[in-house]
Amino acid sequence: MMTWLITGASSGLGRLMTEKLLARGDRVVACMRRPDALNALQEQYAERLLICCFDMTDTQAMRRELDNAFQACGKIDRVVSNAGYGLFGAAEEVSDAQIDRQIATNLTGSIQLIRAVLPWLRKQGSGRIVQISSEGGQVAYPNFSLYHASKWGIEGFLEAVDQEVKPFGIEVVIAEPGPTQTGFGAGLDHAQPMAVYDETPAGKMRQGITDGSFAIKGDAGRTVEAIITAADTPTPPFRVPLGSTAWEHLVASLGGRLEEIKNQREIAWSADAP
Repeated sequence: MMTWLITGASSGLGRLMTEKLLARGDRVVACMRRPDALNALQEQYAERLLICCFDMTDTQAMRRELDNAFQACGKIDRVVSNAGYGLFGAAEEVSDAQIDRQIATNLTGSIQLIRAVLPWLRKQGSGRIVQISSEGGQVAYPNFSLYHASKWGIEGFLEAVDQEVKPFGIEVVIAEPGPTQTGFGAGLDHAQPMAVYDETPAGKMRQGITDGSFAIKGDAGRTVEAIITAADTPTPPFRVPLGSTAWEHLVASLGGRLEEIKNQREIAWSADAP
């Protein structure tokens, strides 16, 4: 029996993952803001489901609850950093308060979560951190600039952390789902739109989200199954694209970026000291 800690477990991918892991016989520490969100599961799996309540922006409460969870469980095998949401709007449209909340939740909150569990994972000499990122951690859509800032940021953070913690038996997996049928769209924080962007890529993206024409191919259940499979793999991949949209966009974006960099060899070399 494995023990998993999952943030954002009250809905979406986190909820599905919690249900699937409990159903297969694992133990789950489900972290969320609302203590009653999993009442039915708590009744069904009382001995294998531990509820932790904290907001991702409250670092002190997070550390206190995580410390209690590790002490109660003795060992936690998988830490799934899943909590987060999307801020939708052109960079000029979003408010200062919306920016602060997006970064505090998705980026700073995820960083502090990982920092809080590292001493425990290091002490037990093993463990895997599974960060739920997005294809938007390496590619970008208009109207999601701040969401992308948070996802590109956490991926860069984990690129370094992975190198730091490998000697302690700790591994990192970054899951990058493409557009997936979850409650993500319904949970978007929308900026006040400006008419000047109506006929721009930002306006077209807004229209696609509003009228449902923006293609969403990913299946939530299959996405969760793929994440669990990757997390269970003896030698897990560092990055896992999830869904055909994610794979195609990542291949196109990374291929284009690599070609652009290759074409700048001469100017790159010119910046070296003589």
